[in-house]
Amino acid sequence: TKRFGDEKARTLAGYEATGGYSVLRKALAMAPDAITNEVKASNLRGRGGAGFATGVKWGFVPKDAKEVHLVCNADESEPGTCKDRLLIYWDPHLLIEGMIISALALKAKHNYIYIRGEMMREYAVLQGAVREAYSRGYLGDDVLGSGRAVHLTVHRGAGANICGEETALLNSLEGLRGQPRLKPPFPAVKGLFGNPTIVNNVETLMNVPFIVDKGGAWFNELGMGRSGGTRIVCVSGHVNKPGVFELPMGITF
Repeated sequence: TKRFGDEKARTLAGYEATGGYSVLRKALAMAPDAITNEVKASNLRGRGGAGFATGVKWGFVPKDAKEVHLVCNADESEPGTCKDRLLIYWDPHLLIEGMIISALALKAKHNYIYIRGEMMREYAVLQGAVREAYSRGYLGDDVLGSGRAVHLTVHRGAGANICGEETALLNSLEGLRGQPRLKPPFPAVKGLFGNPTIVNNVETLMNVPFIVDKGGAWFNELGMGRSGGTRIVCVSGHVNKPGVFELPMGITF
């Protein structure tokens, strides 16, 4: 949340001025497995609610997969949840950088952000940021001259609450009715368009640049037990100070 309130940070120039995309250059020099190992060491858990270990989830993708997809679940529709829309609005390039680094780890070329249809303001900000990233060479067939391709498409949902569930989201992304699929097979083995697919939450992916920059052990120490990092919580209702707050793991209600 460090860029919250900074209007300039939403632009590419403003993001770069605060160190943005510098970690991507570091990630391009790392082997895909090395990125995944840092995420495993960080004990980063899914910030969409399920809390599954992110690095372990990435490890479920078959090693011989010919095409892999990374999908960001930005279909924030549970009552009282409003963190992802603020993260996207104030820091869209951090999400994009996190997705590019994660895509490099997964060797995923064609990737998607599935955003809740009602988030008109956030959608406009995110689309603008994606265009900026393409124009500067952070996205495309040859990311920063590395010879590695990472593409990103923003897809708007149509307001169905169930599409926050990852397999219903994948159905919707394919143009089908947004209904959950039977599991197994799990998306990491057979997901979007029948290819291995990793679905991660907005907040989850936005932590990845910090992990690659400062190391998994550093991120793990910010948390407690088997959960690394901080948590972003939404406080609303009959309270004195409503809002979105980044807090240490284990803080009491």
